Amino acid sequence: MTTPLWIKFVMVAALAAIVFSLGLALWRLISDRGDSERTVRALSFRIGLSLVLFLLLMLGMLTGVVVPHGVVP
Repeated sequence: MTTPLWIKFVMVAALAAIVFSLGLALWRLISDRGDSERTVRALSFRIGLSLVLFLLLMLGMLTGVVVPHGVVP
């Protein structure tokens, strides 16, 4: 059994959103000189996305939708 293509697409899109949020936080840190809370909000959003992605991957592995490669359970 293999992981469906649409699930792989969602995982890649979530990873791209996490990297984009990290870059946005860096941009806001540089442009605001650390005077606003926009950097903190961007980093908090990134942490939230990371946690949701991790939990969805674990749920997918437990239900058998996401199949890890090379790992014997």
